[in-house]
Amino acid sequence: MTTPVRVLVCDDQILVRTGLATIIDAQPDLEVAGECGDGRTAVDLARRLRPDVVVMDIRMPVLDGIEATRLLAGAGVADPVKVLVVTTFNLDEYVYEALRAGASGFVLKDAPPSRLLHAIRTVQTGQALLDPEVTRRLVGRYAARIRPTGGPPEDLPLTPRELEVLRLIADGFSNSEIAGTLLISPETVKTFVSRILAKLGLRDRVQAVVYAYRQGLVT
Repeated sequence: MTTPVRVLVCDDQILVRTGLATIIDAQPDLEVAGECGDGRTAVDLARRLRPDVVVMDIRMPVLDGIEATRLLAGAGVADPVKVLVVTTFNLDEYVYEALRAGASGFVLKDAPPSRLLHAIRTVQTGQALLDPEVTRRLVGRYAARIRPTGGPPEDLPLTPRELEVLRLIADGFSNSEIAGTLLISPETVKTFVSRILAKLGLRDRVQAVVYAYRQGLVT
């Protein structure tokens, strides 16, 4: 029997937290490893329990979800934990900061349960979860703030094709959409994505999106 994916649920609203935990525990391949209502406890529990995925709210007392995410999955963390942020549209800026802090993706609180479950499973496998339309709205909104002046660098260690794939990733295209656009197979796209991440020293697609905007590769 396959070992269930262990999930830590962190939300300061007990009704929301209980609802998330109930949805997760009802799945045969998922189980709730713990629950908490503030960011400091989230960090402590995650370090002690080592869940496969942390479902993290952003606005929490003691320590907010962004800082908790940074401590669990940020740059320099030796053994990062996968963090899935749950939020609402009116917190777009906070979501962007959470992604920069190391979150592997986000899902909206008003999304159907099936989307939450898909997000947990996707993040657990090591993939980033970014809904294309939300990605365009979210990162695009802050592109001017995060992109440096001076234009794109000329010494990126990417081939023209890899650069093309990176731009499509930043535009919110999924692997299948990139494959259709460039008329190549999804497997080839996966190879390109892996090479891009390795060459640029990036952990996942989330970091690739932020990197592309910061470098001025997309507008």
